[in-house]
Amino acid sequence: MTATADGRLDPEYDSEPVAVGDRPPTLLGAGRRQPEDTDRPRPVGEAGRQPGDAREALARATTHLLSLQSSEGWWKGDLETNVTMDAEDLLLRQFLGIRTEEQTRATAEWIRSQQREDGTWATFHGGPAELSTTVEAYVALKLAGDDPNAPHMLAAARYVRSAGGIAAARVFTRIWLALFGWWPWERLPEMPPEIIFLPKWLPLNIYAFGCWARQTIVPLTIVSAHRPVRPAPFALTELHTDPDHPFPDRPFAPATSWDGMFERLDKVLHAYHRRAFRPLRRLAVAQACRWIVERQEADGCWGGIQPPAVYSLIALHLEGYELEHPVMTAGLSSFDRFTVHTEDGMRWMEACQSPVWDTCLATIALVDAGVPADHPALVSAVDWMLAEEIRKPGDWSVQRPALPAGGWAFEFENDTYPDIDDTAEVVLALRRVAHPDQGRVDAAVDRGVLWNLGMQSKNGAWGAFDVDNTSLLPNKLPFCDFGEVVDPPSADVTAHVVEMLAETGRARDPRTRRGIEWLLRNQEADGSWFGRWGTNYIYGTGSVLPALAAAGVPDEHPAIRRAVRWLEDRQNADGGWGEDMRSYDDPARWAGRGDSTASQTAWALMALLSAGEGPDGRTNPAVERGVEWLVRTQLPEGTWDEPQFTGTGFPWDFSINYHLYRLVFPVTALGRYLNGAPGMVSPGGTPTIGAAR
Repeated sequence: MTATADGRLDPEYDSEPVAVGDRPPTLLGAGRRQPEDTDRPRPVGEAGRQPGDAREALARATTHLLSLQSSEGWWKGDLETNVTMDAEDLLLRQFLGIRTEEQTRATAEWIRSQQREDGTWATFHGGPAELSTTVEAYVALKLAGDDPNAPHMLAAARYVRSAGGIAAARVFTRIWLALFGWWPWERLPEMPPEIIFLPKWLPLNIYAFGCWARQTIVPLTIVSAHRPVRPAPFALTELHTDPDHPFPDRPFAPATSWDGMFERLDKVLHAYHRRAFRPLRRLAVAQACRWIVERQEADGCWGGIQPPAVYSLIALHLEGYELEHPVMTAGLSSFDRFTVHTEDGMRWMEACQSPVWDTCLATIALVDAGVPADHPALVSAVDWMLAEEIRKPGDWSVQRPALPAGGWAFEFENDTYPDIDDTAEVVLALRRVAHPDQGRVDAAVDRGVLWNLGMQSKNGAWGAFDVDNTSLLPNKLPFCDFGEVVDPPSADVTAHVVEMLAETGRARDPRTRRGIEWLLRNQEADGSWFGRWGTNYIYGTGSVLPALAAAGVPDEHPAIRRAVRWLEDRQNADGGWGEDMRSYDDPARWAGRGDSTASQTAWALMALLSAGEGPDGRTNPAVERGVEWLVRTQLPEGTWDEPQFTGTGFPWDFSINYHLYRLVFPVTALGRYLNGAPGMVSPGGTPTIGAAR
């Protein structure tokens, strides 16, 4: 098992479950016998293994999931993205003058291990070569001392040139190169710090961007104002298509197009940079610095995610913050908690950490699996989640100043940005557990429900972090080519909120009904729903159908029937379900298509079971085949192998492999298959268990 720098376990699953803390793992109920070696379930694939072994598979998976809980009550799986996180970590340390040989060696080993045979790097397992990722990985390896004439470096450089060279890379990649003089600042889009002064009613004010984008853009306006250049340790001529003309001009789009209009605006902003009114510029930079420092979290990070943190550190350093300043030392130390060290000496960086999300999903899964609602592991999880509730206003209050605080974020520390999705799932988790202080739980549930209701957008749906964050303009800026930069409502988040509202007795609330109506209007023509935060149509559909069922929409509703037919049509020949990340780029070919994975098979099963397709309903053969696939592919220790990425940061542009998804969702699906509807705890604290099968 690997561990993060501060000792937190990550589920690189051992051959045997490892108990964390003093609490031994148990099976599906208190007092049940642990399996002896002689009656342990047969290895997967052994003759005689049948779908009827679903209960054995669930017991094994439940035991393993329980074993991964921390002594403090939380669960956290690794959050794997791509090697730009690792390359940028080395470049940041080079820029600040703090890069060490050991960090460089271990990081370079990881980056090399992720290179494919053709010399390229991708942004997700099995995905196509990606230019900007390959550029950044190449530069990091060259920084680590790799010979540019080595075969792996020659292959990478050859691909970069064939794909258009550095000039074709995304803006953020070229910003990193500009820090060392490998790309001219004059040939990057301009984003002036004076944007901090724009009132919220004007287009392109910082609150028109999604929270992750505004946290990144504000520090980058300071960096752009300074345009720093550190001495380059080497040249990168081999990455240009024409070394004699490395910085080619790009023709403008037509002036009547959005691209053309913003390209011409960018020219104006570049002219302003050269003639900026210095007192105003100084005031803007100072205000941007205050904005950044005010949003540093208790653990030293910003927003709990990598991009705002690295650019905030660079910006503050340019403004005179020494490395010994408490803000800087806390920020740099936060990266230690994002660092994963492998058993073979490699080092890689998480872009984010997901303990709140993982803990609420694990809690839901365990109760659905039949773990008693008052089990000590679940009570401990609730205690930890209650302590993580955010009771102070954040950036969301710019749009909702009168709304009382009360929600949960995704990370260990991120009080500025609680999110609607986590809050909905935490409420569902809290209501599944019989806690000794039920009054405290109920009060937190009420605050979470109230906060989520107050964050409903005017179209009746919910985004992830903000209300009505739907402007079309931010995505049009030349600066914003790194992925989604706004936070419009999505089907998956809306579904989770609707499910939560229904489970708290608000199915008939007009606000819930508006959410349901939005979901029904936004069903795809083929019967699926788009998944914003998970891949993709399987995730969206797997989120919406349980929500509609919880809200009382009958199984015979045409929307549900269309979704069931779509899932049946997308089932793979092996019985599982899978969807490749390319469905975001090419849905006609990839929607609901891809190698079978444990998490996506579980999402499909959760959807079908909620639609009445399980053993107590229509006994759909698709469900039986899906369960058989989970049983057949389970590993001996109780989890599943899942190298595929099934989580989404930015659709297509930033993909995530949540390492706990491969376990927590199959536990949920098998539990609902075997045990029926999810169990709930009434406001008085009495467990109410669904119909047992």
